[in-house]
Amino acid sequence: MEREHFSKQFDNELNQIREKLLEMGGKVESMIANAMKSLVERDTELAERTIAFDHEINTLEMMIDDRCLEVLARRQPAARDLRFITLALKIVTDLERIGDQCANICKRARELNQEPSLKPYIDLPRMAQAASNMVTEALDAFVRGDDELAIKVCQDDQCVDELNEQIQRELLTFMMADPKTISRAMKIIQVSKGLERIADHATNIAEMVIFMIKGKDIRHTIA
Repeated sequence: MEREHFSKQFDNELNQIREKLLEMGGKVESMIANAMKSLVERDTELAERTIAFDHEINTLEMMIDDRCLEVLARRQPAARDLRFITLALKIVTDLERIGDQCANICKRARELNQEPSLKPYIDLPRMAQAASNMVTEALDAFVRGDDELAIKVCQDDQCVDELNEQIQRELLTFMMADPKTISRAMKIIQVSKGLERIADHATNIAEMVIFMIKGKDIRHTIA
């Protein structure tokens, strides 16, 4: 009976960590959407609010870290449970860095909103949606223990990379044709690079999910 009670407590603690990770993931997904909205709709107030919101992501990161370390110290988990907690510690780092990228995008949006628009934003919202979908699916794969979905996330990174390259090529033609566009074009390139890095962090999470499920490190092996 005591062993069963211990097991239920341990399961509850793992579920609490899982729920906090999903909460953090949901907040990060909102930051991606708001960062892009602040740029496309030239909403500087939204950009400022999103930058300030990054503090909540940092707070959640510290809270989850503390819970994971407490469980490690008290429960001394083994095998799959140990991999789960180790993964949770790594996922929060990637989610926190996604929040940082969103804040950086908002800073560029804040600057771009003060200048005339260089071009309609068409590919950047597509890129942001693709990166956000990758974050969502990486976390879904984590919760469901779905290695096939995690592999899909890793493969989807190629689409975001291609959009990033396309945007950079297009902006290069603007800069070559008119040097006065260089400042604005470089800021848009920084936004594109930020979205590409968000997709990279989603890929990191997916790769770690595969490790949790299969016990196999597949980094740098998925084409």
